[in-house]
Amino acid sequence: MTPPLADDLLEPALLPFGESTMLPAEAYTSPDVLAWERRQFFSASWVCLGRVEAVFPEGRTQVATTVGDIGVLLSVGGAGEVAAFANTCRHRGHELLPDGGTSVKRAVVCPYHAWSYDLSGALIAAPGFHEVASFDPAAHGLVRLPAEVWHGWVFVNALGTAAPFAAHVGGLEGLVAPYAPERLVLGATHEYVVAANWKVITENYHECYHCPLIHPELCEVSPPASGSNFDLPGVWVGGTMDLRDGADTMSLTGRSDGVPIEGVDPRVVLYLGLLPNLLLSLHPDYVMTHRMTPLAPDRTQVECAWYFASADVDPAYAVDFWDTTNRQDWGACESVQRGLASPHFRPGPLAPNEDAVHELVTTIARGYRDGVLAG
Repeated sequence: MTPPLADDLLEPALLPFGESTMLPAEAYTSPDVLAWERRQFFSASWVCLGRVEAVFPEGRTQVATTVGDIGVLLSVGGAGEVAAFANTCRHRGHELLPDGGTSVKRAVVCPYHAWSYDLSGALIAAPGFHEVASFDPAAHGLVRLPAEVWHGWVFVNALGTAAPFAAHVGGLEGLVAPYAPERLVLGATHEYVVAANWKVITENYHECYHCPLIHPELCEVSPPASGSNFDLPGVWVGGTMDLRDGADTMSLTGRSDGVPIEGVDPRVVLYLGLLPNLLLSLHPDYVMTHRMTPLAPDRTQVECAWYFASADVDPAYAVDFWDTTNRQDWGACESVQRGLASPHFRPGPLAPNEDAVHELVTTIARGYRDGVLAG
């Protein structure tokens, strides 16, 4: 695909840290840029669709969704294996389920001409074709798409052209594995619709330059200038923040009402962003995620979820803290989005402690230039 932004617009964002700027306004406001991103950053990469138990609640075997700009059908077999397919019948292309549709059946049945497939995608019935000697059912199974379950979350590559998932995650695996998120229990979820571009939200997540002005509660439990950034392979950005002396976790009191996660550093919080759409915040006693879905250039759905080591934990201490912090962030992001739409906006420089934002912005800018998200 043709790059969505001219090279001269991207050059300032690709300069070395200390000289570089943020992306041009069009990256955050243009419908054409978002359309390009949906294909090249979302469909062509690895997108998180949520936890296995949320995608497939008890009894559900199939779900249809859109990943980027491509319709995808997901299925789960009796042994819990997750598979993904193009949501298009091999006969005449009819959708197998409408977008957002679900099924509890053990077979995928096209509603147009009743071509039927098992949950592994193999064709099991094509009415009338048993009389056609040249017809080979094995040649007409559903188009399989790469899918992975990583620490309990489902990821799909809707275009089927991405690098292997292990390379996409890279060094992030070693940071997340000690928290064993797949063993943690969902305590709460909140959904927000933020009037800002998905990249504005991601950039805000990866810097605390703004924290002293808009996050007094966070600054009470964590020094905003603490921590450092990781330099490891993979298509992600992230770093750490420290807890203040006397604080056990990030909560409005600094105290934890949860159970410590064994084997992790009790004084550090990790902020990690796996591109394009999953932000992880790993605490000594809970894991929080933000899963983003772009709705428009200036509108993003964010699903926030909290996971704990025990189902007996009251999640309010973590949820209340982060709902407060989230809403502070959303207000700032929405103000940035309005400013980006001004004809007077010009890309600004990055502060000395915005090195993670620099890494994120250069990754995005290279993605625009090269047509693919890469670490």
